[in-house]
Amino acid sequence: MKTWKKVLIGIIAAVVLLAIVGATVAGSRKGIVTVQTGKVLRQDISSVVTASGEIKPKTYVNVGANAFGKITHLYVKEGALVRKGQLLAQLENVQSAADLAATRASVGASETDYVAADAGYKTSAADLKRAQSDLDRAQLEWDRAQGMFKEQLIAKADFDIKRAAWETAVAGLEQAKARVAQAKAQQDSADKHITQTKANLTRAADVLDKTTYAAPFDGIVTNLPVREGETVVIGIQNSPGSTLMTVADMSVITAEVRVDETDIVNVRLGQSADVTIDAFPRQVFKAVVTEIGDNALVRSTGVATSQSNGSSQEAKDFKVTVTLTSPPPNLRPGLSTTAKITTATSSKALTIPIQALTMRDPSDLVDEKDRKESTSAAMRDKKNEMQGVFVIRDKKSKFVPVETGIAGATDIEVKGGLQEGDEIVTGSYKVLRTLRQGVGVKIDNAAPKKEEEAS
Repeated sequence: MKTWKKVLIGIIAAVVLLAIVGATVAGSRKGIVTVQTGKVLRQDISSVVTASGEIKPKTYVNVGANAFGKITHLYVKEGALVRKGQLLAQLENVQSAADLAATRASVGASETDYVAADAGYKTSAADLKRAQSDLDRAQLEWDRAQGMFKEQLIAKADFDIKRAAWETAVAGLEQAKARVAQAKAQQDSADKHITQTKANLTRAADVLDKTTYAAPFDGIVTNLPVREGETVVIGIQNSPGSTLMTVADMSVITAEVRVDETDIVNVRLGQSADVTIDAFPRQVFKAVVTEIGDNALVRSTGVATSQSNGSSQEAKDFKVTVTLTSPPPNLRPGLSTTAKITTATSSKALTIPIQALTMRDPSDLVDEKDRKESTSAAMRDKKNEMQGVFVIRDKKSKFVPVETGIAGATDIEVKGGLQEGDEIVTGSYKVLRTLRQGVGVKIDNAAPKKEEEAS
């Protein structure tokens, strides 16, 4: 046989051999799924609720106008430190001061009238006593005259005189009683008039007092929207009155944040929080939850649902107040802030990446070699779906149901079904959606390509 024929036969045999080897390798790789994996780790984990809001002092007062008038004096400036009782502002008070002076004079006149009425009452009471004495004497003389007249010891004229004197004494007593009643009524009227004028005096003093504004507590003037010479008005019905200034007690600073309705059930009083303030970058302030709102607020309007006329399907929040333990001295109300409230913690817990969790129907847990589509379709029921992860066992996927606990930012606690160090499937998302029980897997934890990310 010629040499070139031998070479040709050798080449053909090599090609056939390579084809057989390639077919064998391809057949062995059929059904292999490329996955990304992670480890079951033991670590500390915390559940955190994040909410945004603004800085507010725990105690602050908007000093509003209590009277109509022009501002004649402003004794403070914005940012000024004030003490309780310190004078803040003065409104025009000419008329109110005059009304107070006139009312005081009326009180004096009423008291003088009462003194006169009291003297008249005492005089009438004395006259009543004298009239009673006159009647008693006339009664004795009349009784004696009646006896003597029966025995004909006195003349008829004397008898008539005694009777007339007795009748006059009776009338005098009745007249004295009437004068006493009249004097008593005048005394009571004068007393009531004093009460009335004193009430008017209290009212006039209150009106005058409302033209002067003092600090309700120690604090800082955080807002001063008015100037001297401006006219302020009091609020009426749905129209708010003028605000002269805002005084805030900056010794206790809070952050009012809005927590989503799905997270509020996990928030409790006394839980710790980390607060960040936009005006203080890269600084974290410690805080404690001190107030939790009971009424839901519509997210788009901020109006409480109890004040809304109709039901709303919009997202709702709840107001939560956290108190900063060591606020910076130059903090100002209204600064934007974010609070991260720690709602639960677990020490040295078994954890897995959250993305490793998946749901499976019992029909999906049949090994790939035993799967029958008809049986799978009959068994499929969403109500029977189980939560679990796929564990790598002998280079194959095995679904393991798990019970979860605290969820952190990227990891979640598992309370059973796994052991520390187990290798579990964490991605990709597309693979986790379709991965089956007992499928051969190939681990590739390299960074995914852009085309794979897009898909």
